[in-house]
Amino acid sequence: MSFRSATAVDYVEDVSPGSGALPPRAWYPASDATSLSLNGGWRFRLSPTADAEDDSFAEPGYDAGGWAEVSVPGHWVLQGHGAPIYTNHLYPFPVDPPRVPTENPTGDHLRFFDLPEGWDLADAGTVLRFDGVESCARVWLNGTDIGEFKGSRLPHEFAVGHLLRPAGNVLAVRVHQWSAGSYLEDQDQWWLPGIFRDVTLLHRPAGSVLDFFVHASYDHVTGAGTLRVDSDADGRVTVPELGIDIATGEPATVPVEAWTAETPRLYDGVLATEGERVPLRIGFRTVELAEGLIKVNGRPVLFKGVNRHEWHPERGRALDLETMRADVLLMKRHNINAVRTSHYPPHPAFLDLCDEYGLWVIDECDLETHGFTEQAWRDNPVDDDHWTPALLDRAARMVERDKNHPSVVIWSLGNEAGTGRGLTAMAEWIHGRDTSRLVHYEGDIDCRDTDVYSRMYADHAEVERIGRGLDGGTHKRRQLPFILCEYGHAMGNGPGGLADYQRIFESYDRLQGGFIWEWIDHGIKDDRYGYAYGGDFGEELHDGNFVCDGLVFPDRRPSPGLVEYKKVIEPVRVDGDAAAGTVRVTNRYDFADLSALDFEWSYQVGGETVESGSLAVPALAPGESAEVKLPEPPVATGSGETQWTVRALLAADTAWGPRGHVVAWGQFPVSGRQLTSFAASAGPVVSDGGPITLGPAAFDARSGALKTIGSVAVTGLRLDVWRATTDNDDGAAWQSDIRYGALWRKFGLHRMRHRLDAVEPAGDALTVRTRVAPAAWEFGLVTVYRWTTDGSRLRLTVSVTPDGDWTVPLPRLGIRFGLSAADRVRWFGGGPGEAYPDTKAASAVGRWQSTVDDMQTPYLRPQENGARADVRWAEIGGLRIEGDPEFWFTARRWTTEQLDAAAHRTDLVAGDTVWVNLDHGQHGIGSQSCGPGVLPQYQLHAGPAEFSFVFADIG
Repeated sequence: MSFRSATAVDYVEDVSPGSGALPPRAWYPASDATSLSLNGGWRFRLSPTADAEDDSFAEPGYDAGGWAEVSVPGHWVLQGHGAPIYTNHLYPFPVDPPRVPTENPTGDHLRFFDLPEGWDLADAGTVLRFDGVESCARVWLNGTDIGEFKGSRLPHEFAVGHLLRPAGNVLAVRVHQWSAGSYLEDQDQWWLPGIFRDVTLLHRPAGSVLDFFVHASYDHVTGAGTLRVDSDADGRVTVPELGIDIATGEPATVPVEAWTAETPRLYDGVLATEGERVPLRIGFRTVELAEGLIKVNGRPVLFKGVNRHEWHPERGRALDLETMRADVLLMKRHNINAVRTSHYPPHPAFLDLCDEYGLWVIDECDLETHGFTEQAWRDNPVDDDHWTPALLDRAARMVERDKNHPSVVIWSLGNEAGTGRGLTAMAEWIHGRDTSRLVHYEGDIDCRDTDVYSRMYADHAEVERIGRGLDGGTHKRRQLPFILCEYGHAMGNGPGGLADYQRIFESYDRLQGGFIWEWIDHGIKDDRYGYAYGGDFGEELHDGNFVCDGLVFPDRRPSPGLVEYKKVIEPVRVDGDAAAGTVRVTNRYDFADLSALDFEWSYQVGGETVESGSLAVPALAPGESAEVKLPEPPVATGSGETQWTVRALLAADTAWGPRGHVVAWGQFPVSGRQLTSFAASAGPVVSDGGPITLGPAAFDARSGALKTIGSVAVTGLRLDVWRATTDNDDGAAWQSDIRYGALWRKFGLHRMRHRLDAVEPAGDALTVRTRVAPAAWEFGLVTVYRWTTDGSRLRLTVSVTPDGDWTVPLPRLGIRFGLSAADRVRWFGGGPGEAYPDTKAASAVGRWQSTVDDMQTPYLRPQENGARADVRWAEIGGLRIEGDPEFWFTARRWTTEQLDAAAHRTDLVAGDTVWVNLDHGQHGIGSQSCGPGVLPQYQLHAGPAEFSFVFADIG
């Protein structure tokens, strides 16, 4: 016996895409037809279940005076009503498709509006458009139920002209957080219900455009473009710059400049019908699968891309145009040329920006059923015919909306949805509807339905095997190009190993690049934590800070990972030959020559530029290289190592960057480093009951611990092997590879004990012998500190010998000490930002300065950060420190242990001591928060080591 009767909300659990909506069509931002934005303040009421309230609120005259108000576009959970939920792939409700919980937060929205003067209700139609509502909505206008829909990140339109009044209109929208559609939207992101994209009323005069398809191909052999615009309403197409004036459906072939991501040439045109003039922005380009490669305009492309979720730290996925523009400008300025719209179509205005500024786009359908992995994909909707109409509806709404964007070169069926008949149906429909683009889906491992072999997080060795054609697979797959649709997981400190991936991409034609996961940290601005992540809102299930895995922080400040990526993918390579006095410049663009760039050289002595000038580089075509003669090196005005730096700069202002913006650079040494001489002089002096003195320094007589260097107090100097584990150190729980963060903790590297074996003031040195080892284990590090002086300076030589069976690498190896007062920092070495062994391509050698506070990288979950690479000398807190060999330099106002214990930035409270790390070695970073770990060449294995530092009081 069933106790549940049919109700007015059964549509919530219906697997169909909805009812009442018009067929999907092309989106365009504006025409000469009138429109009315319904964005702004809406009255709002939240109910705990889908059927907690009746529908009377939709009737004109309903008194909503006691309701709250929310902003549309917006998410109610970010406006004080309920709370957001973050899961990576687990559904935050019981998996029983298509059923959803009775506890189903439901937001009733009301908007009252009048029509503008001149709005014709007699002889014209009107369309009500919703660009995005999560996850299911039912709509009433002036008391009439006009339909319901699912497909959160897709547009839905309704014909409403017959229901409108000149004044006093009431638009009512009931939005349910959970629905059958939620099973298709299990993307790695916050669950955020609401009307989060624009709501618009569109006047549709008689004879206006219903739908249109711009076909604009390019023949790279002849240089001709062919334009044909198909339209449901007859009309004419004009492109004045090209002299085109043709009827809809009629082709025209004329000489054109092609559209590419590097040269985004757009032509302004107009589609004019009896009732409307629609502006067109036309880009001529041809996408094809040819000779086993993705080619645009006859040339293969190399994607240097990112995955982009829509995000704003206060407004969630409700983005304004300027925020979208900020994303595109940051991408262009960091040499990114491609975006995968993970894992749904973006706001359509974002694609307009990609057309305008130039980005290749993989446009991805609003589909992911990742949570079904917990049931071994049992009952997966994409393999159930009942759900196929919903899948086809989502595919059609994406393709029809976005089909006129030249930036969109590939359609993607969705993400992490397993395999099944529904995906095949989607691919067949898309191939039939649009033959001008390719189809992608990573989960189609045999490439039955797709035109591209795509993988996530394949390690370097596997990618190289694929490049060499040694990966096997079906015959069809072996003939297809390969991309990494996700790689380089940018969670916390990292990702590492990007330069190694890029070398492999550039070595094999079949490898056509990849897309970093992902663009932005999804931190939510929060008074408690600065930025909140999963679990901070009391979620029953959550995946913690896994939602913070972007190349930019939530406020869109670039992370070191983005700076590194810019350098790794720069489109000009600069390699120098100091002996020959030349520099080899290589154009790594796919289409553009180098005519838009100026080149300049500078010559550094001891890290300081002593002379600079312009460099004449020919306008090399893509793939070409040239040897360019450098000027004679300037006469050195000081001693020390010398080097050339060559930069490629924008020669003039562009749409995305100012004149002088650095696009690429290279450095190469001329003469090597010359260490300052140091001759040990007087030996240590032992005072009865007092300290041991050695030149400018004083030591504790019992422990041999350093106390002062001149006037500078020093505390806690000792060997250090621990770092606050990064997200990549800790790895992902599902990975079978070794996760070193857990092993380091297992073996106690975070709680090393320091046993004093001897303090030996003899000869010209003070020698302190120790053994550094973790409790419970029999291995350790025999460590000898040898102190000498030349009378004014102090030299420390550290000798480390592993003792026992070390089976894991070390996090770091160096010394740590505290200074009581320090703020300004100067150093000669890598900078200006942080770097680690596999993330230091962007570390430029020079003289840099900072504050201690500015040396910190504010990852949302605190972790190891801020190291500067290849440091020759540093000055901090009245000390000058010179290293032999170069060292890694870190300074912070909290201990490593405090950093390790912190869960949020606000947990870090500055103390009175600045803690300095001078490291001989650092373990690499890798990408193991979701991808591969640290490559062998960047692992820091325990082995005999010796390194020295010279200290001088400069206060």
